[in-house]
Amino acid sequence: MVSVTPTKFILPDLVSDCPYPLHINRHRKQVTTETKRWLFKGDNMESKIRVKYHGLKCGTLSAMVYPKAAYPQLRVCNDFLTYLFHLDNLSDDMDNRGTMTTADVVMNSLYHPGQYQSPRIGKMTRDYWKRLISTASPGIQQRFMETLDFFFQSVTEQAHDRQESAIPDLESYIALRRDTSGCKTSFVLIEYANNLDIPDEVMEHPLIRSLNEAANDLVTWSNDIFSYNVEQSKGDTHNMIPVIMNHHSLDLQPAVDFVGQLCKQSIDRFMNDRAQLPSWGPEIDRQVKIYIDGLEDWMVGSLHWSFESERYFGKGGRHVKKTRVINLLPKHA
Repeated sequence: MVSVTPTKFILPDLVSDCPYPLHINRHRKQVTTETKRWLFKGDNMESKIRVKYHGLKCGTLSAMVYPKAAYPQLRVCNDFLTYLFHLDNLSDDMDNRGTMTTADVVMNSLYHPGQYQSPRIGKMTRDYWKRLISTASPGIQQRFMETLDFFFQSVTEQAHDRQESAIPDLESYIALRRDTSGCKTSFVLIEYANNLDIPDEVMEHPLIRSLNEAANDLVTWSNDIFSYNVEQSKGDTHNMIPVIMNHHSLDLQPAVDFVGQLCKQSIDRFMNDRAQLPSWGPEIDRQVKIYIDGLEDWMVGSLHWSFESERYFGKGGRHVKKTRVINLLPKHA
């Protein structure tokens, strides 16, 4: 029997699977303008990066995932997310030594902001960090640095896999992907964006950790589905779909459907965990509710933004959202 190479696949209907309402921050246009000015300051971003920035629509993402943030907090969140995408684009073209060098610059800029002289990426780091720590609690600051450190360790490992053209096993991939996504740091910013000060022991509670994981998995695995077409065209195998194809010996469409089911299970897990939360007293319960509402905003917001951005589907995102049909791009030579 002749095996036929697929030319298209159908996306799972993840937007319908996610039951949470979409909210959009009223400061979206203003932060988009200000972040653009910050990113392009000094006119030293090449035109290719500028075009990517406009198509990314990061201000829309920030407005959807931090919908209740006041302007100063939303601006820091949008600066960070834009900068994280910029780092992600940079790291795509780096080997593991390059990502380690970038990590050193960024983390030294956070740990020693007053004394570390650094290139542009370090200056940008220090700039948003100064604004963040002016209102962020010590717990938020610590969690921000720790999770960003995990992000760099994992993208270094990812760069090594890319050099070797290695497809990781399923368990290793899931653990690594929870860090390469940048979600852990982005979720810390839910606390910052809403002026929360939740004690460490509450944030470390098994159910809160499980809620974070479930939200991370939905954002991350849905992103793997949406980004698969562009990544397969470049030969990038650090994606849940090739991992599942390899692990379960599946063809493309069954693998996409399988990952779609995993996404649905992560929503079910989130709802189940939320229903079982204990009480820590009125004030902490109030803050925990705001935080978990923020995880819901991240889940639904990231899904809708993926079709607004040009990062995955070019200018055809809204059409893809309706039809869910993806025509496979040819592989780059």
